[in-house]
Amino acid sequence: MTGGGSGGHITPILAVASELKRLQPDIRIVYIGQKGDKLADIPAQHPAIDEVRMVRAGKFRRYHGVGWKQFFFISTQAKNLRDAIYVLIGLWQSFWLMRQLKPQVTFTRGGFVSVPVAFGGYLNHVPYITHDSDSLPSLANRIIARKAVLHAVAQPAETYPYPLKRTITVGIPLSDSYQLITPDMQQNYRRELGFEAYKRLLFITGGGNGAKKLNNLIVANVPVLLERYPDLIIVHVAGRAMEQAINQTYDQVVVDPAQRQRIRVESFIHDLYRYNGAADVVITRGGATTLAELAVQGKACIVVPAKQLVWNVRNVEALAAQQAIIPFDEDHSTQEQSLAAIVTELMDDERKRSHLADNFHKLAHPDAAKRLAEILLDIANKQTNSHELKKT
Repeated sequence: MTGGGSGGHITPILAVASELKRLQPDIRIVYIGQKGDKLADIPAQHPAIDEVRMVRAGKFRRYHGVGWKQFFFISTQAKNLRDAIYVLIGLWQSFWLMRQLKPQVTFTRGGFVSVPVAFGGYLNHVPYITHDSDSLPSLANRIIARKAVLHAVAQPAETYPYPLKRTITVGIPLSDSYQLITPDMQQNYRRELGFEAYKRLLFITGGGNGAKKLNNLIVANVPVLLERYPDLIIVHVAGRAMEQAINQTYDQVVVDPAQRQRIRVESFIHDLYRYNGAADVVITRGGATTLAELAVQGKACIVVPAKQLVWNVRNVEALAAQQAIIPFDEDHSTQEQSLAAIVTELMDDERKRSHLADNFHKLAHPDAAKRLAEILLDIANKQTNSHELKKT
């Protein structure tokens, strides 16, 4: 299994790995990540992953909306050249690693590292399948698409530029910890997290790596929410690299000690399902995996897409058209307390929250991990039988 670079890549991988172990306990699962990945400790600590290996990989940097001018960004092009060399090194490493491991099948979630790993496996006659969570396939998956035996996708197959006969819609694989939230579950999660003293909970996440612009937007809108709701607690996942800076900013912006105690800043959360489930309203980015988790749980969400990520924007547009989420444009952050006004509207209107949550949950695919695990086992068994026949 390969992918990485963000929680949105790692989470589906671990969900499928867990399901594989449940269906076939004696299976051996090796995760191949990218050297230097700041989230590499997460698969390494997961009980379904038997071994973690690392190879070099490189990123191709391009910026939506900038056009040809980006070719004159000297530092960017220098990094692209360096990373092209990393890709070649990673391909060499992956070739020999695959020859050593001799896997029956590779599952790639996308991300830079999937390119050398998939091709390194292909050169050793190891079949691989890709998975796309977003409606727009990742560049990595587009590069390796031609030799894939199957493309598993989250949206209708016709949405993607893959051959229909090799494309199957499965949804986004999630941990079985994600379930439709009932009022009792919500209260239980609050007790488990130590938030039972508060009647309202606002949860904000920009992903494992954080989101600087979203973080700043939240900080600017929090004071008015704390003032309006004395029974509100706010949990803000700022990202590992930004936790300290955001805490310091809150210290400056929220001067009342009693109010400051009602803001919890976290770097990264492993049991995200508890915080989502405990919340009345969730503010998040437009990553497909996060949105899939929230859809299964049936949560009222305000989604702030990263405008530079085309797939983020498309995800949000599709959900907003079905009245499943409330979209929010970061450019509106110049309007004082504009985000706080939307949060207030949702906090004060339980019927609207329920309407959004119901529409969102109707779009969920809770069995995606199981379906993908069954597909992988089928391919692995065919590969094993083929090798045995050749020996005979």
